[in-house]
Amino acid sequence: MAGAPRSDIDLAIGVTHAPYLRVIDAMAADKLAVIFAGHTHGGQVRLPLPGGSRALTTNCDLPTWRARGLTRVASEPWLHVSAGMGTSPFARIRVASPPEVSLVTLTSI
Repeated sequence: MAGAPRSDIDLAIGVTHAPYLRVIDAMAADKLAVIFAGHTHGGQVRLPLPGGSRALTTNCDLPTWRARGLTRVASEPWLHVSAGMGTSPFARIRVASPPEVSLVTLTSI
């Protein structure tokens, strides 16, 4: 993406519209701590299941279990995907995927 963060920076954050795996991999290579993304609409149409719901699609190559919320896989940066407020222009509905606006507070460890 932009290269590794400078050594005098304590925290490097990535922002991308769509969390394609190649973008996440590139940002991970740049040693970012967290990535913020959208695009998935939280799965937009989800199957309501006991204990939660499951996205049918992410509109990118991100696994459906990562369609919304905060996740981390192995040594990747944290990934926060917001379901956002809108819908796809091809399907202007949401099922079991309420719109959201995320407020994230970062604190030092």
